[in-house]
Amino acid sequence: MPQAVPRAIELGATAIQIFVQNQQQWRGRMLGEVETLAFRRDLIASTVRHTLAHGSYLANLGSPDDILFERSRARLLEEMQGCAALGVGALVIHPGSHAGSGEADGLRRIASGLRWLLAQPGLDAVAIWLESTAGQGSSLGHRFEHLAQLLADAGGGSARLGICLDTAHLFAAGFDFRTPRRYTATFVEFERIVGLANLRGFHLNDSKLPHGSRVDRHAEIGAGYIGSAAFGRLIRDPRFAGMPMVLETPGGQAAYRRGLQRLRRMLRDL
Repeated sequence: MPQAVPRAIELGATAIQIFVQNQQQWRGRMLGEVETLAFRRDLIASTVRHTLAHGSYLANLGSPDDILFERSRARLLEEMQGCAALGVGALVIHPGSHAGSGEADGLRRIASGLRWLLAQPGLDAVAIWLESTAGQGSSLGHRFEHLAQLLADAGGGSARLGICLDTAHLFAAGFDFRTPRRYTATFVEFERIVGLANLRGFHLNDSKLPHGSRVDRHAEIGAGYIGSAAFGRLIRDPRFAGMPMVLETPGGQAAYRRGLQRLRRMLRDL
């Protein structure tokens, strides 16, 4: 994470996403004061306009297990506190999985956890963005109805709760936005059910697996089943101008460079 801003500068990126702790461990190391101040200094001096953090992959606010639920809340609270210290404005999280308890119970559980997190003191500058999911296993958030219900039940109209759409997840969940007509239909449906006013940003990822697979496998932009045309349409959509869009594609810095070059060519080729 300390190298996130220098790497963004190298790429000419204007939006970045970081982990404030190790995403695969329950007890990650918190950054010290010197590291925190260095990050904030680098960020202020950079061209980065949007900084997001991604929540732990272990946390599950939808779990029917009380111990795991409490542990997930505590971990996400730590990450929100890390965001506040670093000057990061939003924590992006997967809503959670019901783990066999059923969608209704899982959504109620997630909403309860979100309400608790949003009520914690000293975190007014940190928003929570619910990421759309692929629908793998018992995960929730792959239907627009799930996202709308969580916004209503947990946020109550709060500007601190919003949605982050992941293109690979949308595609895997059954939304085919590859043609102009289907692209339009997807966002008409999103507006009808969730509301474009609740959309805060995007994860731009192609998909290694076909439409409707319900499996989360990212590919580089234009190298998967979604294809370049859909991404060109999305980044040129005036409704999303100024929204943060970050890559989560495999391959590290070299892949990010290729992805950004492809996206920038799409903008130049208008």
